[in-house]
Amino acid sequence: MKIGIIVAMDKELEQLRTVFGSCGNGIEVIVEKCGIGKVNAAIGALQMIQAHHPDVIISSGCAGGNGDDIQVQDVVVSSELVYHDVYCGRAIDDTTVYGQVQGMPARFQSDARLLQCARNLSEEFATSQDGVPMHFGLIATGDWFVDSKEKMRSIVEKFPDAKAIDMESAAIAQTCYRCGVPFISFRVISDVPLRDTDASMYHDFWERIARNSFQVTRRFVEIVLASW
Repeated sequence: MKIGIIVAMDKELEQLRTVFGSCGNGIEVIVEKCGIGKVNAAIGALQMIQAHHPDVIISSGCAGGNGDDIQVQDVVVSSELVYHDVYCGRAIDDTTVYGQVQGMPARFQSDARLLQCARNLSEEFATSQDGVPMHFGLIATGDWFVDSKEKMRSIVEKFPDAKAIDMESAAIAQTCYRCGVPFISFRVISDVPLRDTDASMYHDFWERIARNSFQVTRRFVEIVLASW
């Protein structure tokens, strides 16, 4: 089985390559960096599909969190994904909604089997002393690093149910949707912008916390491999 993991940044790539190393036993986990933003993410996903033909693709890395129950180091798993900076208007098709690319779903849905694997991991963590809180819901994507409360409020105004905000996941989801590859986004919360000042949580995450956080992705992959 081949599992493709796509990250945006060198520091995410370094963390995950350290976590996975060589899996062996006929298992191939391909971790690649696409670069930051939607275009880089779509190109990276397509290149991975064409070069490696993965059975599933996971968007991993960090994201900003939203909600009173979300804390730094928690994991948000996409049940669905949307663009927070796309609007095609209604001049041609008055059914297209904000966040939807015309002709595409209003929200991209994560693969049901991968979502169930994530729920199994969440149940496992719920009974473990070392468990990490996991949250399931909407991830909103856009070409906008959220480094202020004002920016975050403008996104949450349109997508109050968003659990996390990132710059790649929905673009990878759209590429996988077009190519028929099962997809899910599995994001570690690096900061909660509505509680942050000058992205201080984000910088602190990389200085002190990141190394242990990505072990959660390893356990998720193990569950996927055991149940696929």
